[in-house]
Amino acid sequence: MDRREFMGISAGSLAAAVASRKSSGDSSAKPEATAEFLSPEQTAALPSTTLEEIKPLHTDWLVKPFEQLAGIYRTPRKNEIAMTNGLIRRTWRLLPNAATVGFDNLMTGASILRGVKPEAYVELNWQHLAVGGLKGQPDYAYLTPEWVDQMTADPAALRCTGFKIGKTAAPFPWKRTRFSGRQAWPPPGVSLVFRYESRDKTGIAVFVHYEMYDGIPLLSKWLTLHNGSKSRVRLNRFTNEVLAAVEYESAVNSGLWHYPNIHVESDYAFGGGMTSETCNKTVHWGPDPDYTTQVNYNLETPCLLQVRPPIGPDIDILPGKTFQSYRTYELVFDSTDRERKGLAQRRMYRTIAPWAMENPIFMHITSEKPEVVKSAIDQAAEVGFEMAILSFGSGFDPENQDPKFIEEMKSLSDYARQKGIVLGGYSLLASRNISPEDDVINPKTGTTKGAIFGYSPCLGSRWGIAYFQKLRSFFEKTGMGVLENDGSYPGDVCASTHHPGHRGLEDSQWTQWKEIRDFYRWCRARGIYLNVPDWYFLNGSNKDGMGYRETDWSLPRAQQVIIGRQNIFDGTWKKTPSMGWMFVPLVQYHGSGAAATIEPLRKHLETYGQILAQNLGSGAQAAYRGYQLYDSDETRAVVKKWVAFYKAHRAILESDIIHVRRADGRDLDAILHVNPQLREKGFAMVYNPLDVPVTRTMTFPLYYTGLTGAATIRERDGEARPFRLNNRAEVELTLSLPARGLTWIIIE
Repeated sequence: MDRREFMGISAGSLAAAVASRKSSGDSSAKPEATAEFLSPEQTAALPSTTLEEIKPLHTDWLVKPFEQLAGIYRTPRKNEIAMTNGLIRRTWRLLPNAATVGFDNLMTGASILRGVKPEAYVELNWQHLAVGGLKGQPDYAYLTPEWVDQMTADPAALRCTGFKIGKTAAPFPWKRTRFSGRQAWPPPGVSLVFRYESRDKTGIAVFVHYEMYDGIPLLSKWLTLHNGSKSRVRLNRFTNEVLAAVEYESAVNSGLWHYPNIHVESDYAFGGGMTSETCNKTVHWGPDPDYTTQVNYNLETPCLLQVRPPIGPDIDILPGKTFQSYRTYELVFDSTDRERKGLAQRRMYRTIAPWAMENPIFMHITSEKPEVVKSAIDQAAEVGFEMAILSFGSGFDPENQDPKFIEEMKSLSDYARQKGIVLGGYSLLASRNISPEDDVINPKTGTTKGAIFGYSPCLGSRWGIAYFQKLRSFFEKTGMGVLENDGSYPGDVCASTHHPGHRGLEDSQWTQWKEIRDFYRWCRARGIYLNVPDWYFLNGSNKDGMGYRETDWSLPRAQQVIIGRQNIFDGTWKKTPSMGWMFVPLVQYHGSGAAATIEPLRKHLETYGQILAQNLGSGAQAAYRGYQLYDSDETRAVVKKWVAFYKAHRAILESDIIHVRRADGRDLDAILHVNPQLREKGFAMVYNPLDVPVTRTMTFPLYYTGLTGAATIRERDGEARPFRLNNRAEVELTLSLPARGLTWIIIE
């Protein structure tokens, strides 16, 4: 029997459904085609399973690849199906209407769900409708199968009329142009689509899509809505996930709440932040009014998850057309440990945004003059850099449509390509004033003042629409391969009723987000690298800021070194090293004086070397901003040394970081890269910030290297020696570091 057949999606009885397993997650799909769907009564066509048959293997999915594949089954209970990958399981009762009746953490044995809710909500032509769901649960403190058996359908809710099983599909194309690990795209797994329709056969169908991925406790969910009627339909609001989750804590009086131990985010994210939390616009944890037996006296425990846009979308769906929502991702944790939860979240990004693992070494060139740019490109190629960005203040302007300028940029791009360097440039989108006709209108003031960044153009204005047309044209004509799009779209709403890209306030956020989302996906399909200081990873951007205060780069050099290591340490709890950029002001920045700048490089070679070492040693690339990377043979040798060091150990240095000791300027600090799939399974970078030599015995946690019992360890290029690990997979090493020195430890 084929292994995937055993997992439930290739059973012979499902041949008709499986034959058409193609992309069901983008606007080109035809979810309205009903022939591929099974009716809710046809659950017997699926292979059966029990909890005992689908259970976690005795391995740690974060250390060793979890071999059990995702699949879909019928459960022992009538009219019930489940999707599981051995780590998590979600279960639906299909009759008298479809609803989630189970969501289980198989790693811990805990239930995530305590009650039944609709699968989604939609507001169509100002009519609020539940999508699926069951009514009649007597108590929302917990849920039993017997209660589910007695529950009834809401006659006003959209009714499930079919379901379809398939495989995962890429939400958009990705052109691989550089190394990014060996992640599969799309991530392998299974998909499940439910079709819901109204009883009066209006021609409107809502499709609830699920995907579950192999080897990670992660699923995604989104909606498509097909208008099969003869009239346009307005989608005023929607909620694409509703979960009555088990509360994380019980407090009689309201306090500072902790939410259930599950990470939820969507690709509808923006806000100028460098973490998923600061850019989260759709995930809402709130009280559940049905849960009247909870401990909290005012019934305010935040245990009801609703995932919805903050406004709108208020979109018209024309006859024969299909609307698609954003995707919501739900990652289930098996621990409350900060490092382990961070590793799980990093694995999620490696799975669903693998382009964010692309990690070219790049510089920011502070001039667009051809002779300066070519000289910088020559230096970048000489020392092993891979990318160059014409920086802010350089004079680079991708909105410039002058044929002479475009030809000049094409010539520079061609020159860089011949040298093995990808060339591109910087553009400022938000946080600038265009005109009263084109800027966003603040609904509170009726003026262009008060946008998130002070002033900002509306992406639905004539200027905004032309901006993306100009960028597409510029990159097509010049062949440039990288864009740093500063400001991006931060989430401004716009009350204008005269912009061609939106009707008014209610649809302004959705239409602007869709405009920039589509542009970033266009770039991803063409292999154009995207530096974006905002959380657009799930829509194609490659890198965000690591997290730092820009004015800190005008501090004295010694402080920059320590604070830089703190930024990397703090920024990699939930981001992989490749997801965050650092900054190196080779020339004056933010009014910094001689004490802050690295130029002249040969006079500050110790600091320059320290910065190169700690950035490359952490796997985090930085914007080396200036007009040259070296100014002497000695400087060139230092840059080449650290670039060669990085490339010799690139795979492990781009692997996840275990946080050993944060830099504080008082003692040794260290990070540890881990990857059990490599020959170099661990790589520690250790720094001495003091002005005196230091000898210390440090403990390194090697559990996530996958090693047990013993490890072979060498310092720098020294002799490899065997070391015993304790029962917590830790090793103690005695290290001697010179004043302001560093070392590295290789673990095999």
